[in-house]
Amino acid sequence: MQHNLKPTDEKDLAELILEAGRTQTPIEIVGGGSKRRAGRPVVAEAEISTRNLRGITLYEPAEMVISARAGTLLSIVEVELAKHHQGLAFEPLDPSALVGEAGAQPTIGGVVATNISGPRRVIAGAARDHVLGLRAINGRGEAFKTGGRVMKNVAGYDLCRGLSGSWGTLAVLTEVTLKAVPLAEETRTLLLYDQPDEIAIEVLCGALGLPYEVSAGVHLHERLAGRMTTPEVSEPGRAVTALRLENFQAAVAYRIEKLKKLVSAYGELTELGHMASLKFWSEVRGMRQFGGSNDPVWRISTSPKMGPRVVQAVSAYMQCHATYDWSGGLVLIEVPESADAGAADIRRVVATRGGHATLLRAAAEVRAAVDVFQPLEAGVERLSRNIKAAFDPARILNRGRMYADA
Repeated sequence: MQHNLKPTDEKDLAELILEAGRTQTPIEIVGGGSKRRAGRPVVAEAEISTRNLRGITLYEPAEMVISARAGTLLSIVEVELAKHHQGLAFEPLDPSALVGEAGAQPTIGGVVATNISGPRRVIAGAARDHVLGLRAINGRGEAFKTGGRVMKNVAGYDLCRGLSGSWGTLAVLTEVTLKAVPLAEETRTLLLYDQPDEIAIEVLCGALGLPYEVSAGVHLHERLAGRMTTPEVSEPGRAVTALRLENFQAAVAYRIEKLKKLVSAYGELTELGHMASLKFWSEVRGMRQFGGSNDPVWRISTSPKMGPRVVQAVSAYMQCHATYDWSGGLVLIEVPESADAGAADIRRVVATRGGHATLLRAAAEVRAAVDVFQPLEAGVERLSRNIKAAFDPARILNRGRMYADA
């Protein structure tokens, strides 16, 4: 079997996977390479690229539904949606600068396969919540489809949700259908400086509970804020807490004044206008705060109020710099390089305080040696292995990506 394969259609892809299963050849599935250095290093003897499976196959602006082949660049999908003032509600991240290869760009298939979501996830839901339908090839070389073009189109198991976040270990996506939403007419951002983590999370959670439709809230430690290019964020040399409002111009103007009066009690405020706000949140989506460094980065999902306690506990073991997203429910921590990227201590902290930890960035030898994804409970692990066996009995798809022997 050839080592670098680029199928041009679904039939060609199915034949390649069928042959790989017959010859017991483990294969790595590659889209745009934007997440290739995330997860455990794949054990593979061949590579299959989806980049030739590209193109928007259906777009109905009036219905706000779009379908695209899996290898279509996310940027192409977003440009097409923007022509009709629409976008993707879950605001997908672009982790290329963090874990991608040089020149890497995320594909729409990769976005869904990893269930990767950005700042608006806290109010809009995850990527999987906006997937209407999928087409894919399983490890047996069998083509199948699930879902459709409307939200209520599920009978039996919801495979759209099951495949979203499976990191290409169950099937290779060939086409995705997503729900779109209108883009906001106006975007503004309030910046608050120098807040301790606990107070910053209090602000973020309180703001999201107000009737002003705050659509995102992040808090960046001083070192990470300094890596952003928005001067109001990077140049003060201080920790920054950011709140975003999106809506029609008149609505945003009214709401931001109301929000200012409440938040000003915490300290000095700066307001970013529309274009500066778009730039800042684009950088948050691009994870720019972790650029220019090779230090390990962990993604910890926990309850918002527990986030500062997790970071404080980690800092007792090692120096760390954090970004709090989703009002504190998602914590991204940069830690110093070490033999295990701090895995033993971070797992201990998460186990005692609740949550899930995923190692996003580390050297390949570290990712091969530690549990990159949160270890599964015994019952969940058995279920996961049974699902893997049903979809990919020969274990040829992205072997080792999520767990050492899966």
